[in-house]
Amino acid sequence: MTTATTSLPLAPGHWALDTNHSSVGFTVRHLGVSKVRGRFTRFEADVLIGETLETTSVTASIDMSSIDTGNPDRDAHVLSADIIDVGARPTMEFRSTAVFGAGSEWQVDGELTIGSVTQPISLAVELGGVETFPGGGPRHAGFEAATTVRRKDFGIDIAMPPGVSGAMLGDAIKVELDLQLLEPEAAPAAS
Repeated sequence: MTTATTSLPLAPGHWALDTNHSSVGFTVRHLGVSKVRGRFTRFEADVLIGETLETTSVTASIDMSSIDTGNPDRDAHVLSADIIDVGARPTMEFRSTAVFGAGSEWQVDGELTIGSVTQPISLAVELGGVETFPGGGPRHAGFEAATTVRRKDFGIDIAMPPGVSGAMLGDAIKVELDLQLLEPEAAPAAS
């Protein structure tokens, strides 16, 4: 994604997150032989589309305690001090630093903070399109975004029981976002 344009194909303003049609999922290897999939059920985002890419910004926050892997006992263990330690890392925060791209292919660079550690990351973003919602209301824009986060980069290690070795949980966590945003209302025309 080296192509740069001066603006996104979206109207300027704050695009609200449609949480009913958005999801934040992840995949991580377990014992090196299979994948565990999960999601976070509580998250928010602030997307400001500027007149140019330089004035466009994205911030997002994920409530780490909202993890859902389909197994409550596993979720409780992941949130414990053995792995995430949700008391020390209650949220995952993202702040964009640059937006690049054209057409349907984009890249959003930024900083991800988990607990007290901040690391640079890049999101590969695909614009699915912009459509008018049937029956009225604001236009919707759909995006898919993906990145890989290494848990050890954020100081998240696994407390292994005595005598157990090996990679119980993979270091690379693939994060996948499916987001729908709602177009802001047009400003009334000046009279």
